[in-house]
Formats: sequence, structure tokens, C-alpha cells
Amino acid sequence: MKKQLLLLLLLVSSFGFAQTLNDYKTVIVPLKFDFLKTENQYRMSTLSKFNLNKVGFDVFYSNEVVPNSINRCAVLNYDIVKENGFLTTKLYVTFKDCYGKIVFQSEIGLSREKDFQAAYNEALNKAFESVYALEYQYNGGMNTVAEEKVAKVEKFVQPAKIEKIDKVETVVAVGGSSVVTPNTTVESNQILFAQPLAGGNYQLIDSTPSIIMKIYKTSDVNSFIAQKGNLQGVLVKKNNEWFFEYYDNDQLVSEKINVKF
Repeated sequence: MKKQLLLLLLLVSSFGFAQTLNDYKTVIVPLKFDFLKTENQYRMSTLSKFNLNKVGFDVFYSNEVVPNSINRCAVLNYDIVKENGFLTTKLYVTFKDCYGKIVFQSEIGLSREKDFQAAYNEALNKAFESVYALEYQYNGGMNTVAEEKVAKVEKFVQPAKIEKIDKVETVVAVGGSSVVTPNTTVESNQILFAQPLAGGNYQLIDSTPSIIMKIYKTSDVNSFIAQKGNLQGVLVKKNNEWFFEYYDNDQLVSEKINVKF
């Protein structure tokens, strides 16, 4: 199994090193960036979408569902990064693939405007000058090459069949006290894909695609605050597997979740 996983990583990385913006058609834009306090503050998301559409990309905001016809790894995740500057505003933009690798990073756009709205808008537009300079032209690369290679790998590495298992709550006496073992539900082998949102958060989508769960980062990289429909709980990593844990009628429930980040 380890050899198969290693083969998967090697095959994925083999086409990842040579990727350019021309290999992608679709870009996801966050509604909020880390250096801002509110969604679309100073029209950063709106202006980003405008520029990306002008470049030639198909653009979705992070709260929109990408059509099922688009391969998950044929989508770029866009971000704006602010650098510290004395009496200046400095911004640059990045485009990352589905594995978090930077495919392209723009030049720094600089503004000396004192008004925040004017400064951020000018700096972002200047950062996009280096994006326009690439003379982007989609070549269909990711949909033809990446999908084909990933499909071959997935065919080679067959996932183990996981059946639904229900465990009835048990009480074990330990030193006179009672320890409650949670009711555990292991779902069928449904894969959920982690779609990045702003601030290190994610939405987990299925192959439909539909948003199944939203998870929000904590100070622990192995734990997220999670919301699944009307259920609120945590998504925690145990023995390299993810579990959604929540309370139902005062009983702790733990569901195994098959997530691909």
C-alpha cells in the first residue's frame, strides 16, 4: 500500500512542476483576504474577479459551487498578499493549485495613496500588470493531461471497501467511574474534497458537487470547528483519519470522514 501511495505522489508531482497559468481555465476568488477585516472590503474580491475575467479566466467566488464538469485539480486558488511598507501599500497576487503549490506569483504592486480604497485598488491593479504581461491563453492542459494521469492512478490504487458500521454505546467502569464510548458511524466510502476558503478554512464538497460540510481552522492543525447541515461539532484527525464528532441527544457521535485536502 505504501508503494502505491508513493507511486500516486510521484505521478501527481511529475506533471505539477511544469504547470503554468495557461494550463488552467478556472479560478476561485475568496470573499475575504487575511489582511482585511470584512468580506469584499475595498472591493478587493470584486476588482480581482474583474481583472481575472479580463485576463480570460472563468471565475467563481469561494461561496459558489464549481460545476461538476470541472476537474477539482483544474481549478486555481487565488489570493492577495499584503507586504509591509512605510507610507506605501504593497500587494501581490498568487495562484495555487489543488495541492497548495504556487503556480504563479505576480510582481508587487505599489501605491502611495493615503486613502485606503484608492491605495488598495491601485496596488492591486499594478500587481495585475505582471499577470497581463503573460498574455494568458488557455491551452486545455489540466483537463486533458492531469485528469488522464489522475484517472490512471486512481484505477491502479483501488480504495479499500468500507461498509457502514454502527457501534452501540457501551459503559466501562474504571476505578468506580463510568466512561462512555461514543456511538460511532463509519460512512460508506464517499470522498469529500476540501475546497479552500479564505483564512485557512475549507468547504467539503462531494462529486455532485454539493457542499456537505464547512470547517474552520483552530490553533491545532489536526482539529477544525465543523458544521454539517444543522449539526455543529469538530473535525479531528486520529491515527491519520478524520472524524466528525458532535452530540446527538447528549450522546457523543463520531463519524469517519474521507477527506482529500
